Amino acid sequence: MTNTDQTISASPRIPAAAYALCLCIGLIGANSLALGPIAPRVAASFASDVPAVMSASAAFGIGTAASALLLGGLIDRFGPGRVLRFALLVFLAALAASAAAPILSAFVAAQLLAGLAAGLALPSIYTLAALAAPSGRESDTLGVVLFGWTLSMVAGVSLSAVIADMVGWRMVYGIVAVAGLAAIAGTATLGASGASARPAQSPLSALRVPGITPLLCACAAFMASFYGVYAYVGDHLHHALGLPVSAGGLLALCYGLGFGATTFLDRAIDRLGPARLLPAFFLAVCGIYLLMALAAASYAALLAVVFGWGMANHAALNVLIVRLAALDPGRRGAIMGLNSGVTYLALFVGTAGFGPIYAAAGFAALAGLAAALTLVAALAATLAPRPAVASD
Repeated sequence: MTNTDQTISASPRIPAAAYALCLCIGLIGANSLALGPIAPRVAASFASDVPAVMSASAAFGIGTAASALLLGGLIDRFGPGRVLRFALLVFLAALAASAAAPILSAFVAAQLLAGLAAGLALPSIYTLAALAAPSGRESDTLGVVLFGWTLSMVAGVSLSAVIADMVGWRMVYGIVAVAGLAAIAGTATLGASGASARPAQSPLSALRVPGITPLLCACAAFMASFYGVYAYVGDHLHHALGLPVSAGGLLALCYGLGFGATTFLDRAIDRLGPARLLPAFFLAVCGIYLLMALAAASYAALLAVVFGWGMANHAALNVLIVRLAALDPGRRGAIMGLNSGVTYLALFVGTAGFGPIYAAAGFAALAGLAAALTLVAALAATLAPRPAVASD
């Protein structure tokens, strides 16, 4: 017992950089996830409909994917800290443009610019997290960084629906832009660690890294299912269940609390081994979607299921990123660029592809399709080779 206590007390601490990166994730998450709950208000202000407004989310996804795939190599060239600060400045400008957009097309263009910035920021954040993580606490450190998604849900997305109801949706983007100044200040101590004298390489070159293809396939299926369901759950609550827009805020809060609750289990992931856990976590997400299809007609039941959705998604996302980052430490920036590119191509496919299905068959059909996609993700993760010197 004494030896165990000594081992725990001797464990290296989570670096302060992880908390700064958590704030950055919260900023990007607040933008990328806030539109779903407030989409009915945005649509009304532009005399449009929700699917048309959600094209801004699709534009954000395309911009993020294009930037991550075409420019992600700059992270390894100039260092993730320097690239992150530049990307955050552009991102804040895009948020201000979103808040001031006079017509829907201008709003979509502003979200495209936000996506271009996020495509550089997200892989920079994940690369910095991997560089900062003490040995043996990779999942634990990344869990702190990923807690930014919880911040965006609890303090951002859940409040956005209330703010949209009270003072208008434009104020949502204005508040996020002001909060972004704190995120930029938090990156001041993050230098050019990881910078290389080599010319920047396209993240597409990282496709040759052994084992990356099945993990990217799993990422695509996993993310398309999440964004496809999340994009329309707010409209389902508003129109199918007859609830106010703020009801989407409470649902986002439940998701965020579930997502954050799993942070306390991240050290167990490091002990048990990411490679063997990833397929199981995807299967858990699949089961959550099946429950969601059954609970679609009840708001109370959906709140309970969405809490579990947040827990399962956090676990799966954490382990997926840890596995990708461990494939080739020398090309971590390019690999994270690929991950972000695939993630936001999946956002585009999920948002655009799930829309016609939602219009024709309703929300329960979306949850069923998402379950099928996460089953594909579990299969791909099972086929992914485990590292020879295991991160397990």
